Amino acid sequence: MPYPYVLLSAAVSLDGYLDDTGPERLLLSGPADFDRVDAVRASCDAILIGAGTVRADNPRLLVNSAERRAARVAAGRPEYPLKVTVSATGDLDPAARFWHTGGEKVLYTTDEGADRARGLSPLADVVPLGPALDWRALLTHLHDMRGVRRLMVEGGGTVHTQLLQQDLADELQLVLAPLLVGDPHAPRLFGPGAYQGGRLRLRETRAVGDVVLMRYEPTAPGTGPLAGAADRYWLRLACELAERCPPSDTAFSVGAVVVAADGTELARGHSREGGDPVVHAEEAALARLDPADPRLPGATVYSSLEPCARRASRPAPCARLILDAGVRRVVTAWREPDTFVTAADGTGVLAANGATVVVVPEYESAAKAPNGHLLDD
Repeated sequence: MPYPYVLLSAAVSLDGYLDDTGPERLLLSGPADFDRVDAVRASCDAILIGAGTVRADNPRLLVNSAERRAARVAAGRPEYPLKVTVSATGDLDPAARFWHTGGEKVLYTTDEGADRARGLSPLADVVPLGPALDWRALLTHLHDMRGVRRLMVEGGGTVHTQLLQQDLADELQLVLAPLLVGDPHAPRLFGPGAYQGGRLRLRETRAVGDVVLMRYEPTAPGTGPLAGAADRYWLRLACELAERCPPSDTAFSVGAVVVAADGTELARGHSREGGDPVVHAEEAALARLDPADPRLPGATVYSSLEPCARRASRPAPCARLILDAGVRRVVTAWREPDTFVTAADGTGVLAANGATVVVVPEYESAAKAPNGHLLDD
């Protein structure tokens, strides 16, 4: 199921608070950072906040720059991004500024909440998600039904926590403000619970006025049959590696990456690398590793094309090499067509031997790109 790119945006004090407990909202950022946030909003298809933020802050959630709005319109986009909020109860004030400014609005809620939110239907599209809120269903609906490809999430802490804990956040833009709150009753950015393991990758850090912007992305692979944000990152990298393959009329161009459970890249490879005309991507990557590496049983192999189940050029196909290495999770973008091997089924071989195979079809076109000359129109 394709999801939008999910960008979490937040500002916190030096001691990790989103706000204090005073009657007025604590302004953590300054003019320069507010302008940066405005630019990020303008770049997105939708902006999402939780119901608690609607109630507490009563935000308008707009792109304030007339120039940025004009640029959106000139590009054929709505003047304002879609505004989205989430409420399990559907109990929201119809007089809130959220509903009366900007462009289109969507409220995602439960079946029970949709009944309570009937009064909001003239102001917003009310979408029930079932008996409980389901973030994956919400993101799928935004992608498929509203055309959202880039989603900015501006809070609050509960929403940020849930998206991170469910491994659905592709990026975290965190602003650190030179303030201390020190109130144990004030809201914090992240709540307790189980998060995806590993260290996040730092993409950027820079001063914006007197605050510091830090951009992070997750690195740790998922652990089951659902693709997480880091899985999409590593699979994109595998597809990029496939572009490096020397061209061939008799074999596919494939890229592969082996990643430990903590997000450490262990090895990478691509087809026909190093002058070997028959080496496969997964084979090249695994050959760089010590077979006794204790990280392999918990690792994930990312391959732009489903690992092969049969091959004529070498004794062991890639599916067998992966299993022999102890790896039990594989993420791929594209099932192998019958171009060279009829009824190829590396996924079946892997699954029959206890491995989890995750297919992420939204990257199929990227995986096919360096192989277009081999495929039927």
